[in-house]
Amino acid sequence: MMNLYEVARFLEAHDNYDILTHAYPDGDTLGSGFALCLALRQIGKKARVITTGVPSKFTYLQKNIEEEDFTTETVVSVDVAADSLLGSNMGKYIGKVDLCIDHHGSNTFTAKEKFVDKYAAANCEILYKLFLRMHINFTKDIADCLYTGISTDTGCFRYTNTTAETMRVAASLMDFGCNTAYINKAMFETKSKNKIQLERAVYESMTYCADGRCAIIYTTLDMLKKLNTGDDEMEGLASIPRQIEGVLIGITMREKEGGFFKISVRTNNNINASDFCSQFGGGGHPAAAGCSIEGDLETVKTTLEKAAEKFLNPTLVLSTAMPQHRPSETMSRVSA
Repeated sequence: MMNLYEVARFLEAHDNYDILTHAYPDGDTLGSGFALCLALRQIGKKARVITTGVPSKFTYLQKNIEEEDFTTETVVSVDVAADSLLGSNMGKYIGKVDLCIDHHGSNTFTAKEKFVDKYAAANCEILYKLFLRMHINFTKDIADCLYTGISTDTGCFRYTNTTAETMRVAASLMDFGCNTAYINKAMFETKSKNKIQLERAVYESMTYCADGRCAIIYTTLDMLKKLNTGDDEMEGLASIPRQIEGVLIGITMREKEGGFFKISVRTNNNINASDFCSQFGGGGHPAAAGCSIEGDLETVKTTLEKAAEKFLNPTLVLSTAMPQHRPSETMSRVSA
């Protein structure tokens, strides 16, 4: 495992970077990717960000980044905790990543070198400290990228992963000209009409189990088709079940093409979301984690209900054993 000084020297010594982000990209992986791209170009390197697409609300992150054509020499991943989290267009990179920079304690990503800080609230918090060691000039564009990752991964500084250090980093980014008002409004106070319709459908899907201590919501492909809604409208849904009084485990199920559901778990009262998801080959943070489970809606939902009952009542013996999941049937998807 590298230290941050060694990461800085590595980045200064290499060139022609492909920067990988995770599938279903959020503010932290995109903010990390575009900030790193800008920083590397600032010190004379060639770099580009590889994504599965940039949701419309995040397009401002790349507004001043022109495409560059070069032969890849160095591959870096940002905010990617497992090989299976790479997008479908990134299969060629598996096993060929030179450096992984991440903040998930459950990180299992295959890379020649790694820097993982599980105490960082967001991956962008790590990059801020890295750029100080690289003597990067914090332009407004870089500050906007880093603040986006920190703000979104902390729920605008409301989640338990927010530390005093997180707040100090955010304050420094404001000093560098970051447009916090615009970013916070775009991330947390602006919703499309389709997003409002989707949230209504999600609330109607909600069910409870484990004596009301677990709430489950879901979206299906049919729902999204009917509402004409895409992945870019899914941001923030995972926080809905956890907001309910008395709920310790909030679960969001998202049906994906290929016969599986992407599961996002948010928890309260020190219930470990990563431990819960590890039952299905996933992981993440103590309060926010994810996994994927193959099956239809009712099968996956029943599996999660039984898992929640058992997890919240460890001495409870269920009359029906939980289904066993072979490794080939369970795909680890750590991001939420």
